[in-house]
Amino acid sequence: MSHNEHEKESAVHSSGRDGRYSRQVRFTPFGIEGQQGLARSSVLIVGAGALGTGIAETLARCGVGRLILADRDYVEWSNLQRQQLYTEEDAIGRMPKAEAAKARLENINSEIKVEAHVLDVRAEELESLLPGVDLIMDGTDNFDTRLIINDMAMKYGIPWIYGGCVGSYGITYTILPGETPCLNCLLGTIPLGGDTCDTAGILPQAVQLVTANATAEALKLLGGRKEQLRNKLLTFDVWRNEHQEIGVKAAKKSDCPSCGSQPVYPYLTAANTERSDVLCGRDTVQIRPARRQKLNLQETADRLSRLGAGKVESNPYLVSYTDGPYRMVIFTDGRALIHGTSDIAAARSFYHRYFG
Repeated sequence: MSHNEHEKESAVHSSGRDGRYSRQVRFTPFGIEGQQGLARSSVLIVGAGALGTGIAETLARCGVGRLILADRDYVEWSNLQRQQLYTEEDAIGRMPKAEAAKARLENINSEIKVEAHVLDVRAEELESLLPGVDLIMDGTDNFDTRLIINDMAMKYGIPWIYGGCVGSYGITYTILPGETPCLNCLLGTIPLGGDTCDTAGILPQAVQLVTANATAEALKLLGGRKEQLRNKLLTFDVWRNEHQEIGVKAAKKSDCPSCGSQPVYPYLTAANTERSDVLCGRDTVQIRPARRQKLNLQETADRLSRLGAGKVESNPYLVSYTDGPYRMVIFTDGRALIHGTSDIAAARSFYHRYFG
C-alpha cells in the first residue's frame, strides 16, 4: 500500500466514531478533504418543516460541524406525514419545531453542534444568525422570507440554496453571490405559484427529492467541490413523471437591486418587507405582503372552498375565510386582516398556510 493510500485508509477509520463517515470518504470524488470541509462548516437552515427537517437530518448524518435551525412554529399532527424528525409525542406536547428537531438531531449525531432558535425570521433576526455561517438552506414556506434571505445572502456574500415543493412538484436552485442570478433576478422567470401545502397538499416523495438534490449541492459546496455544482434550476413533478433542468445564467441582471452593480437590497427595507400591524382595539392583525399582487378573488374563494375545512364568503371586493378561532379577510392586493388575535406571529402563521 502506498503512503497516500495508507493515509486515506487511516482517514476513513478515524473520520468520526468507528468510521461514522467512512462511506462518504470512500467515495473518491468527495474523499477525506470533502469530509474535513463539512466538519469545518456552519449551515443555517431557515424553517424546520418538511424541507427543513429533511435537510437538517441529511446534513447531520453527513457530518456538517454546526447546524443552526430557525423556525417560528410548533409541531402539529398534520406535520407527521412528511416532517421526518418529529414524533407523536412532539405533536401532543406542541413542541416548538426548532427545539424538537434539535433534540432529535443530537440523538442522531452527538459529534456535531446544533443550535435551535424559536423565532419568526425577518431581516433583523436573520442578520443576527449569520456570523460564521458558510451556507443558508431554504426550508421556508413563503416568498417574503425567501426574498429577505436572498437580499441578506447577497449583502454578506453567503451562498444559499433555494428549494420549494407543493403537491407533487418540486424546485431547487443554488445561488452564488456575484456568480449566478439571484432569486430577485429570477422573479417572473421561475414558476412561483400561489398554492401551499395546506391548499394543494404535498407528497412526501416531492419533499424527499428536493431534499436529496439540495443537500447534494450543499456537500459539493462545503466539501470544496464547487466545480461539480449543477448550475441549473431543477424542477420536477413526481406524479406527472416530469423532470426539467433550466439554464438561467442569462437571467442575471446587471441592474438587479439585490445583486447588480449597485445593490440596494430592497427586501431588507421596511417598505418592501411584509408588514404586520395590530389594529388598535379590534383583536385583528393586518398583513401586507412585500410583493404587489393582484389576486383573482373568485379563484381564491374557489381554492379555499375546496379545502372543506372552513367557511368561505365573498363579494366583488374581498373573500372571507373562517376556520376555528380566526377569520381572514383577503383583498385583491393580497392584503389580509386576521380577526381573532392580536398575536402577530400567530396571524402570520395562519396567513401563510394559505398564501405562500
